[in-house]
Amino acid sequence: MQHRLLLLLLLILFPFFSQAQLQENFSDGNFTQSPTWTGDESSFLVNQQGQLQSNGPPVTGTVLQLATPSQAVAGTTWEFWAHLKLATSAGNYADFFLVSDSEDLQSSSTSGYFVRIGGTPDEVSLFRKDAGKAVAILINGEDHTIGSSTDNVVRVRVTRSVSNEWELAIDLSGSGQSYVSQGTATDATYKRSKWFGLLLRYSSANSQKFFFDDLTITDTQPPMLEELKTVNAQGLTLYFNEPLQPAAAQEEANYTLNGNIKPLIAELFEAGTVRLVFSQNFSGGDNLLKISSLSDLYSNRMSASTEVSFSFVPPAVLPGYNELLITEIMADESPAVGLPSQEYIELYNPTDKVLSLQGIRYSDATSTATFPNVQLLPGEYAVVVPNAQVANFSAYGKVIGISNFPGLNNGGELLQLLQPNGRLIYAVDYSDAWYKNISKKEGGWSLEMVDVTNPCGGIENWTAAVDPLGGTPAQANSVAASNPDNAPPALADVTAFAPNQLLLRFSERLDSAQAAMAANYSLSPSIPVASVEVQGPLFTEVTLVLAAPLQESQQYTITATRISDCSGNLSPQPLSYSFALPSAPEPGDVVINEVMFNPRSGGVDFVELVNRSGKYLNLQHWQLANINNDSVANNRSITASNYVLAPGQYVVLTSNPDNIKMNYPAARQETFLRMSNLPSYPDEAGTVVVLQPDEKIADRFSYTDNMHFELIDDLNGVSLERIRLNGPSVESNFHSAASTVGYATPGYRNSQSQEAAAVQQLFRVEPKVFSPNGDGYEDFTTINYTTNQNGFVANITIFDAQGREIRKLARNELLAADGFFQWDGLRTDGTKAAIGYYLFYIELFDLNGQKQEYKEKVVVGGKL
Repeated sequence: MQHRLLLLLLLILFPFFSQAQLQENFSDGNFTQSPTWTGDESSFLVNQQGQLQSNGPPVTGTVLQLATPSQAVAGTTWEFWAHLKLATSAGNYADFFLVSDSEDLQSSSTSGYFVRIGGTPDEVSLFRKDAGKAVAILINGEDHTIGSSTDNVVRVRVTRSVSNEWELAIDLSGSGQSYVSQGTATDATYKRSKWFGLLLRYSSANSQKFFFDDLTITDTQPPMLEELKTVNAQGLTLYFNEPLQPAAAQEEANYTLNGNIKPLIAELFEAGTVRLVFSQNFSGGDNLLKISSLSDLYSNRMSASTEVSFSFVPPAVLPGYNELLITEIMADESPAVGLPSQEYIELYNPTDKVLSLQGIRYSDATSTATFPNVQLLPGEYAVVVPNAQVANFSAYGKVIGISNFPGLNNGGELLQLLQPNGRLIYAVDYSDAWYKNISKKEGGWSLEMVDVTNPCGGIENWTAAVDPLGGTPAQANSVAASNPDNAPPALADVTAFAPNQLLLRFSERLDSAQAAMAANYSLSPSIPVASVEVQGPLFTEVTLVLAAPLQESQQYTITATRISDCSGNLSPQPLSYSFALPSAPEPGDVVINEVMFNPRSGGVDFVELVNRSGKYLNLQHWQLANINNDSVANNRSITASNYVLAPGQYVVLTSNPDNIKMNYPAARQETFLRMSNLPSYPDEAGTVVVLQPDEKIADRFSYTDNMHFELIDDLNGVSLERIRLNGPSVESNFHSAASTVGYATPGYRNSQSQEAAAVQQLFRVEPKVFSPNGDGYEDFTTINYTTNQNGFVANITIFDAQGREIRKLARNELLAADGFFQWDGLRTDGTKAAIGYYLFYIELFDLNGQKQEYKEKVVVGGKL
């Protein structure tokens, strides 16, 4: 059905193909219709003599071009008249592109053939242009044939036979009656064309001195079969020397195999390439194909049937994407369970083709090995080992030995299979979490793919082998089972890593072709998507380049539609994700919110950060550190990846998120960010330092175990929490986490957090009644202050209801503009104050030594 639709489309387009033979004398007074020329149209005109004339800017070094579609290649004659009223040179010449694969004739990536009139030798010559390389001369015309300084007339004729023999001839009279051959050459490098065109280069005085007329392209030769290839037991590919007329090329009746067999499908899938599919296998040995009634695009029909014989031997082909799989990985071979103590990978051919492995590259992050000339039959497995280990594995099945076998990391890594040209065949990024078995990941057991028809599956489609030997090299896997992927992909994360670039991370591998379409993405507020790149080799990440920059602190929503995974699963609903462009950080934007430095037995440290700014901040390349010998030391990277912290968002830094979740079940696991290890934070005292990428200190907090509430019997597993988000990172702004939350709040609001009290007078106590029992509800009180000038010094003494001094809370403390002091309800001797009324006696001294006195009441509450 599909090739019938293609046939219909080609039949609709055929009238346009048939006009590709060019006859252009500019008699209609323009060059924008019949045929249509594109390029620097504004720099050309049709003059009163009906000639195409250059009319570009009078600027030395100017290059002008015009191009029109043309597919003529073999059996073709190109002819044109030119009049250059100038002295040709290295900077003044005209190039006629007879064959070009690009409309942009001056691009370094364009390939084809062209005739140059002029240049340093003042000649007419034929050149071949290869993308990215210097031009190659095919026919070197006679020097100085156009040596006039003001009047160079020439008519040029180039012919290319069906056997790719070229001849260049020129007529200096311009009449077309006195052609003189400039030479011949044979070249078949380029057998397809898309464009014919003209390119000029000139100095300022010659901008209007190029004249052209009588451009013709003529093809009178019928198409010729150049090559026949067997694709498989029932398929052929026919390669013709030029594009074919679609209707006849796709008529099954025009092909006959072995006297009476017609193809089921005749498909023209490139201009001169036909695919034939038959309902039965080819005969072993010789076969005969008869071809008749085919025409090229210019109605040149094959005058007689062509018969071609071919022998059929199932061809071995290079595997394409996901046509050769790694289905088993022995990364940690020791201690051996039953197999030889050797790392290996297993290959599998999931296709119905015979696969050639010659030249295929197998690589990890640091090394690459190349497979020898080996074939893998449909459905066949093979184990890959170092050459010295081939004999040790021969009993298990097919063995492929290679030199420079890439060592496999026990913990996991990315493995790739690549074609000799570097194109991806298959990639797998395994990890030791895929074993799903703590004991088996310690060695001797392989990882096996569960369902080989689901090659894009990750951890959900791999597990530890169950075979008693520890693995099944070169055999069907011991865990083999149906495990199809029926779930569509999800959009897991979006990061703006530049003002006009987004990185989208999806939950699984995508159909890269579908994911690469810019029309499948939209932003709100609207910004057009300029380009899309799907990141290989795993195709789980997509980079979008936007047509305009994002604005900082503006929240955007990206919506992705028609995104399917590698298995073809398409989400029924659009995939959306909100994000913002990260801003540059300033010290104090991100602060230390909670610290666990004395974990329970078997526990681990953690540091919780919070973004207290209104910005979106990217933690990529931030560092966690400590202090050693009064200097910042032991820096540890927080993350090498993009990790954007939204305003008010928490992040918990730890080396073992699972351990934190086990010890504190209420922890928000989505806030965890795993680090390989944290700097040392001793139980007795230490300093936590957070560094921005610019090496500035974002925040710093020095702690001691004496900062904990003294009535807590066991400090192990008790965190210190920040009290006021906008307060400083000092001792008075931290308190032990409450017992009611399990003594820590990783990833969510601190149990001891307080909003800043509104202070309308100089001093205000908040709360006026508190109960220092560690339950997280008003465990301490604060004396909040606001001053109207700098330089105040305060003493604060606490008295009980009988006027007895119980604690000196502050002595000669220099006050900031605003702040607070904290009282946890303890006396000087560390005992808990009794329930009742207490008085804060405050002495305030200014810079002149003037003293002011204040008294504030507070109540210590509790159960009687």
